[in-house]
Amino acid sequence: VQLQASGGGLVQAGGSLRLSCVATGRTFTPYIMGWFRQAPGKEREFVGVISRSGGRTDYAGSVKGRFTISRDNANNMVYLQMNSLQPEDTAVYYCAANQEFMSARAADCHYWGQGTQVTVSS
Repeated sequence: VQLQASGGGLVQAGGSLRLSCVATGRTFTPYIMGWFRQAPGKEREFVGVISRSGGRTDYAGSVKGRFTISRDNANNMVYLQMNSLQPEDTAVYYCAANQEFMSARAADCHYWGQGTQVTVSS
């Protein structure tokens, strides 16, 4: 499956952005979908994950209550709604697909999108 993320940009602290990720090439529903991010000089870190049906989500503690993951299986889309953005949320955001189980580990993901830059100014 090929993944392409979009929707990043520059936003002021306290603002919102919605990232989108479209999947092509294979049936979308067998994949558990996750979002990760990587800030300059830091390792890639888990943001959140959503189950195949969309009925279950898990989030990193740093974004819980501010970020929401959703998916539209009919249109092969997964979204990351980001509210109350802070400068520390600045990073390249990646969507990823996992064929097996819900995981916060980047190493467990099988497919990755190219990333979209999110910059939050103070």
